[in-house]
Amino acid sequence: MSGLEAKRLSLNTATVREQWTLAECIDGCQRHGIGGIAPWRDKLHEMGVSAAARAIRSAGLTVTGLCRGGWFTERGAIDRETIDDNRRAVDEAAELDAACLVMVVGGLARDSRDLHGAWALVEEGLARTLEYARTVNMPVAIEPLHPMYAADRACVNTMRQALDICDRLGPGIGCAVDVYHVWWDFELATQLERAGPERILAFHLCDWLVPTRDLLTDRGMMGDGVIDLRGLRGLVEANGFTGLGEVEIFSSRDWWTRAPDVVLSTMIERGRTVC
Repeated sequence: MSGLEAKRLSLNTATVREQWTLAECIDGCQRHGIGGIAPWRDKLHEMGVSAAARAIRSAGLTVTGLCRGGWFTERGAIDRETIDDNRRAVDEAAELDAACLVMVVGGLARDSRDLHGAWALVEEGLARTLEYARTVNMPVAIEPLHPMYAADRACVNTMRQALDICDRLGPGIGCAVDVYHVWWDFELATQLERAGPERILAFHLCDWLVPTRDLLTDRGMMGDGVIDLRGLRGLVEANGFTGLGEVEIFSSRDWWTRAPDVVLSTMIERGRTVC
């Protein structure tokens, strides 16, 4: 298996969120020959959705996903504000012609210990968002997060759990497979086979550092940690994924402190040699 050349990589804007605006990310991807981009909504709103869509198209970039919708659980009920925000996210993803809208679904409700209740809220919120997303043909991608985030970010933590929801909700919904969150799962190969090409909607790359010094903002550049990145890429591709490898690195102590052109150059070199 050959490595991932620059044109087969996508820059998730979180990787240089502290250094660059979305406009600078678009320009950087074009200069470095990177094939795609995955904006976060805060950066998107700063630039303006229509302006960003025009700039991304002009640069010839594929939008591998929009981050993020979801957050269904915090208030303990699915309210109109939450549904309206998720519908706006669907519309934004559609205007960008994104491959999917990535969902970080939410953890426990505020001041709650009711995990079963959180799961029910997540499924209700996804169902209501999906109902709208189908009208504009925008795929919705559940991103299962590592179990350390179950309380505060996402109570969907494995591919099995995410695919069970997909089975119940039907067409138009799948998974964003982030190596940081799923590399440890002993069922991963089986669940990726179960997902198949219709439900593997995104593939996110970074690495798991040992030791990890911060639960959120200490991800590694590919090759600096313990994940078998080439093996996981082989699994997603064997099960039909043909999209770009999206590099998403939260790194307050390292990569967010470096010159962004150095970050992109390193990302390209690691994609070629490690992934």
